[in-house]
Amino acid sequence: MRTLVVAAFLVLAIVPGAAAQGVPSGESVIAWHVTIAPSWFDPSTAPPQITPFGILYALHDGLVRPLPGQKLGNSLAESWTESPDGLVYEFKIRASARFHNGEPVTADDAKFSFERYKGAGATELHMRVRQVEAVDARTVRIHLKEPWPDFMTFYGTTATAAGLVVPKKYVQQVGDDGFRKHPIGAGPYKFVSHAPGVEVVLEAFTGYWRRVPSVKRLVMRSVPEGTTRVAMLKKQEADIAFALDGEDAENVRRDPRLQLVPSKHASIYWIEFAEQWDPKSPWHDRRMRLALNLALDRQAINEASCLGFCPPTAVIVPRVMDFALQTSPMPYDPARAKQLLAEAGYPNGIDAGDFVPIPPFFATAEAAVNYMSAVGIRVRMRTLERASFYAAWREKKLRGLFMAAAGNSGNAASRVAEFIYSKGGYAYGGYPDIDDLFLQQARERDVRKREALLLRIQQLSMDRVMFAPIMDYRTLRGVGPRVAEHMLDTLPLVPFPSWEDMRLKTQ
Repeated sequence: MRTLVVAAFLVLAIVPGAAAQGVPSGESVIAWHVTIAPSWFDPSTAPPQITPFGILYALHDGLVRPLPGQKLGNSLAESWTESPDGLVYEFKIRASARFHNGEPVTADDAKFSFERYKGAGATELHMRVRQVEAVDARTVRIHLKEPWPDFMTFYGTTATAAGLVVPKKYVQQVGDDGFRKHPIGAGPYKFVSHAPGVEVVLEAFTGYWRRVPSVKRLVMRSVPEGTTRVAMLKKQEADIAFALDGEDAENVRRDPRLQLVPSKHASIYWIEFAEQWDPKSPWHDRRMRLALNLALDRQAINEASCLGFCPPTAVIVPRVMDFALQTSPMPYDPARAKQLLAEAGYPNGIDAGDFVPIPPFFATAEAAVNYMSAVGIRVRMRTLERASFYAAWREKKLRGLFMAAAGNSGNAASRVAEFIYSKGGYAYGGYPDIDDLFLQQARERDVRKREALLLRIQQLSMDRVMFAPIMDYRTLRGVGPRVAEHMLDTLPLVPFPSWEDMRLKTQ
């Protein structure tokens, strides 16, 4: 088989002290904004969200994945190739790659992990992959049914977790439930313990192929209250606090001992019109959806909940992604919004029922509710626990209006695949012409032609007011005084540290 070498060597991580292989020391506490779910320990069920990757990339590794300074770096694979016809991808696994139990990472493990995968993007992947072949102990060959330019995006970035490799023998021995109770991976940290709803404890894996982690022990603590996360930073009870907003973020910015670090990842907030394809629903009327869009003062919402770091938008594809449509948000025009409501038959406004926001981003949701109410779109905010929200979203049980968010990487095509394409795992409906454009771009190997198709899809989603996009989300992270190198944003489009490169100050 003639092959075109796409990536045949490892680019060393360009981070301070990356070459040092000292003994891990110290303990770092990371304050999470959500309850850490056992499902996050298992790549096979990862949703189309970025948050689980904060745990997944600590415990697990992939043949390829984001590495410091690289959107798609060689990880467990020392090299990979793509055939000239785009039908075959071959990966050579490092001889030094080991799981936490000391077993070598093999081609059979990679094949098993892919075939076991059923998370976000699984339908697309399994539909397009003809065969996964373990050629020998260290060689994996993946055969596609037809050329698919996005294969590596789906396989090697946070668009999905399909490329993360788990140990076949261990999973078969303990079963799926046993694996989630005590996961074994090939990442820089190994699992120690999990107190449900409280914390997960990880310990440095000194056999990690890339480098020995600097910090010996990571405690991932669930702290849903933002004010508590900030207090922990101030008392040095936590070293990094995720997802701060509003006054909590401002509290960190005012403290000279702390750092407030906005992310650069591919996340966005939007309001879903779950019933827009139902002719009996008021949201079937484009004027109603347009009225809600015009009711939102996106810049004011940005200032209130994101301290001005989150740029307002008009599409649900983050502008930092490849093939994203770069556009200005809809104007804030409450007078026109009221006029459209009246034209649609609601001169006195509408009681629109429950409004369910994705936890824990309630500051943004409350601001949106206030602006909707001001023009006569009256809703009751109803909150769900995060796992329940995701389950209801995936199972299409959320009705009326709800606020969604997604932060996994990839490109415009991977976002369209899940949320705009009618067969997407989280799409409530779609349009035949958009579906046709999506299928066309999936086969198109000419980059400019693909881009034109994806830009057209995004423009159509705007023209038809399929969503009410709010803003590109730049999650605000607080960093405490004990941290020497937080390593946030060193992994492209990932808001979590490169865990093995994070360093604490010498005590």
